[in-house]
Amino acid sequence: DFTLRKGEIHALMGENGAGKSTLIKVLTGVYTKDEGHIYLDGHEKEVQIRSPQEAQKLGISPVYQEITLCPNLSVAENMYIGRTPGAVQNWRKMNKDADKLLKSLDIPAKAAQQLSTCSLAVQQMIAIARAVDMKCKVLILDEPTSSLDDDEVAKLFKLMNRLKDEGVGIIFVTHFLEQVYEVCDRITVLRNGELVGEYEVKDLPRVMLVAKMMGKDFDDLADIKGDHAELKEFIPVIEAEGLSHKGTIKPFDMTINKGEVVGFTGLLGSGRSELVRAIYGADKADSGKLKVNGKEVKIHAPIDAMKLGMAYLPEDRKAEGIIADLSVRENMILALQAKRGMFKLMSRKEQEELTDKYIKMLQVKTASRETPIKSLSGGNQQKVILGRWLMTEPDFLILDEPTRGIDVEAKQEIYRLIRELADEGVGILIYTSDMMEVIGLSDRIITMYEGHITGELSGEEIDEETIMRGAMNLTS
Repeated sequence: DFTLRKGEIHALMGENGAGKSTLIKVLTGVYTKDEGHIYLDGHEKEVQIRSPQEAQKLGISPVYQEITLCPNLSVAENMYIGRTPGAVQNWRKMNKDADKLLKSLDIPAKAAQQLSTCSLAVQQMIAIARAVDMKCKVLILDEPTSSLDDDEVAKLFKLMNRLKDEGVGIIFVTHFLEQVYEVCDRITVLRNGELVGEYEVKDLPRVMLVAKMMGKDFDDLADIKGDHAELKEFIPVIEAEGLSHKGTIKPFDMTINKGEVVGFTGLLGSGRSELVRAIYGADKADSGKLKVNGKEVKIHAPIDAMKLGMAYLPEDRKAEGIIADLSVRENMILALQAKRGMFKLMSRKEQEELTDKYIKMLQVKTASRETPIKSLSGGNQQKVILGRWLMTEPDFLILDEPTRGIDVEAKQEIYRLIRELADEGVGILIYTSDMMEVIGLSDRIITMYEGHITGELSGEEIDEETIMRGAMNLTS
C-alpha cells in the first residue's frame, strides 16, 4: 500500500531494483497493474490508469531525470506541445500564457527562447511548469537533482515547496539522503519489490533509513570468502596518489595489492563509479599520479590501461559491455584483439578455442559460440563480458556491480571465480551496492561519500553499521 496526501512531499526510497521505477510506471500508466486498487481524492470509486495520457487527465504528471522535452523547440512550444486546441495555433496567446506562468513560478526563462539555451535546472522547472499548467494533483519527480549544482537544487526545492503549499502532492525519488531530510515530510521505503514501511521524516534517523533500504540479512553470504587465503606479502599492483576528476572525485590515495579483493561502497551519487573510471582511463584524471606494478604510468585511454594489465567490467552491460548483434565469440574476443592491435589478428581457430575454453570455465549457457549475445539471459551476458576480460589475463580487475540483475546461481559462480582469481594473484577492486556482497567478498572495504574517500576497513572492523556510517559520512 502507498498513500500520498495533498500538500506533502513524499520520498520514495530504496536501492537499485527495489521497485521505485515500477511503482511510478504503474501510477503513470506505463505499466498495467496486475492486482490492487488506485483511488484519487479520497473517492471510494477506484480509477483505471491504462496509459500515460489517462494518468495526465487524472492529474498525475511525472518529470524524469532525463529531460523528455524537445531542445530544438521554444520554451512555450515545449510547455504546450500536444495540447494545441483546434487546427491553428495562436502563437501570441501561447507565448503570453507561458510567460505569465513562468513568472508566477519564478522560473528564469522566456517563452520565446529555445529550450537548449536553458540550464538543466531550468529545463527541469519548465517540465514542472508544464505539469502545473495541466492542473496536476500528483507530481512525480524521478531523480530530478542528479545533474544539478547546489544553487540549482535550492531553486528547485523552492518551487517544490511552493507547489506543496498550493496542495500538490509530490512523490520525490532521489539517492541524496540530505535532500530527503531537507525537503520531505514522509518517506516510504521499498526493498526487493516489497514495502518495508512508511515513516515521518522526523521519526527516521539516516542510519535507520539506510538499514531499512539495505536490509539486515547478512548471514547468507557470511562464508563467501571460503578458503580465500589472507595475504602474507603485500605487493602493490595499483598505487594512486592525489588522483581527481572534474570536481566529482576529490584527490584520493589508494593502494591495491596482488591477490587482494578490495570492496568499494557508498550511496548512489557518492562517486564510486567515477573513481574506478578515473583509474582505468575511461574518464581522464585531472591530477595525481598512478603506478602499475611499481612503475609510474600515464593512462590517456582504456587501451593504455589494458596494455598495462588492467581490465574493467562496467556497471551497465547493455550500454558499455555487450555489442548486442554480435555473437558470443565476437563479444568475447574483443578485448584481447584490441590489446594485441589490428596488425596481429587472431586466427578463427584461436578465437574458437579461447571462446570454448571460457564458455566451459564460466558455464555460460548458450546454444553455441555463434549465438547472438542478445539472445542470452542477463547473467550469461555478464559471464561473457567477464570471459572477455579474463582472456586478457589481467593483473588488476575492476568489477562494477558484477552481479546486478542476475540470478542466485550465477552470482555464486561469479563469487567462486572472484575467489579463484584473487588466489592466483589478481588484484580485484569490486564496487557493489549489495551490502552482503561487499562484506562477504572483501579483504578490505573503502567507503565513499560525495566524491571523498571517508574510510577504510579491514578484518574485524568490517560490519554493516560501520560501513553505513562511512557511506553517509557520519562520524558519531
